[in-house]
Amino acid sequence: EALATVTTHMAGEDHETPVHDREALLPGDRIAGPAVIRDPVSTIVVEPGWAITVSPRNHVVMERVEARPQRVAVGTDVDPVMLEVFNNLFMSVAEQMGVTLRKTAYSANIKERLDFSCAVFDPEANLVANAPHVPVHLGSMGESVRAIVDRRRESMRPGDVFMLNDPYHGGTHLPDITVVTPVFDDAGARVLFYIASRAHHADVGGITPGSMPPDSRRIDEEGVLIDNFHLVDAGSFREAAVRELLTGGDHPVRDVEQNLNDLRAQIAANEKGARELRGMIAQFGLEVVHAYMHHVQDNAEEQVRRVIDVLEDCRYELPMDNGTAVRVAVTVDRTARTARVDFTGTDDAQASNFNAPVAVTRAAVLYVLRTLVADDIPLNDGCLKPVELVIPEGSLLNPRFPAAVVAGNVEVSQVVTNALYLALGRQAAAQGTMNNLTFGNDRYQHYETLCGGTGAGP
Repeated sequence: EALATVTTHMAGEDHETPVHDREALLPGDRIAGPAVIRDPVSTIVVEPGWAITVSPRNHVVMERVEARPQRVAVGTDVDPVMLEVFNNLFMSVAEQMGVTLRKTAYSANIKERLDFSCAVFDPEANLVANAPHVPVHLGSMGESVRAIVDRRRESMRPGDVFMLNDPYHGGTHLPDITVVTPVFDDAGARVLFYIASRAHHADVGGITPGSMPPDSRRIDEEGVLIDNFHLVDAGSFREAAVRELLTGGDHPVRDVEQNLNDLRAQIAANEKGARELRGMIAQFGLEVVHAYMHHVQDNAEEQVRRVIDVLEDCRYELPMDNGTAVRVAVTVDRTARTARVDFTGTDDAQASNFNAPVAVTRAAVLYVLRTLVADDIPLNDGCLKPVELVIPEGSLLNPRFPAAVVAGNVEVSQVVTNALYLALGRQAAAQGTMNNLTFGNDRYQHYETLCGGTGAGP
């Protein structure tokens, strides 16, 4: 006997639904949905197509009694619900890559300090999504992926993996090695997407253990420069060639086994990302996955345009302790809903290592724009589509080879970020330094950053 009948909304329709008392149900009783079962501490909702049965042990067992209705396939047109689903799916892929990298890495620098980042890129090598790892990696990793693609596009084949750390081709500083995996279709004919991971290796050579010398003046003093290196050839890890690369030159690495093991971990992380994306394709289809790779970027672009809608023209000059300064001017075009971020006037590249590669400056701009967006979206290349970035060549934000750059990634990037926040009038600037600490010898090397914010302000 039902206690009452109420109107409920389930499976897209209104239903006159009986309400039963759980304590009145006896073993063997069976109730088909729709129904509501009242319990002293909970409510059991039985949807249409389901039924409950009270077992001999007085347990309520729920089972589907009607076949699930045929679902309409997800289309390639953007759908708000599926956009949110794919936002999180793509981000989840990168997060799982990070878990794999952390668990399989050899060095404490990656395994415990977590100085790594993982990301997914579309077939045009545009950043689609990332896990919330190290922001300066993520905004710059796309430059590294595009550098590989531009020079390897015609010769890539399934099972290939490439690496680089070249600051003049998308790198940040030499300890950050990027590993790029192109993922092909089953026929091996075309690239479906790219997977990349960037990890800070404890040592890549240079004049001091840890590859973070405070007094370097040339890039070769900071370690082994890797540009467009073929790491895995059709599934075969080129260990001998990697050893030769890392142990050659004037300032070779100090523990090549550590580097090799961390590189294998990065390869494994990329493979994890590739498998997860293939699973998405199996579920939704390649056209849908590719379509939403673009939709999530378009959504990020629109979110940044909404931020630009409320910005005002502004500028700021932020001096550093060494007497040089970063100068930035933001000009807003309300009609086009775009912004020009211009670093003209920033001081020239330094004889020291306080020079930031273009990729680092780009990452800082991308990061600041992303933090101004209130919605929970993946950081991706769509964020920079409404932005014209002007970085004068030869400045400390766009140095020429062979300028030293090791402090550019860890110090100048902080100054650029602060300059942008201060120009925009946002209370979000930090200490302006990563507080780098490096130590080691020929056997052990370690590197640490100690983050910090600032005190209260107006």
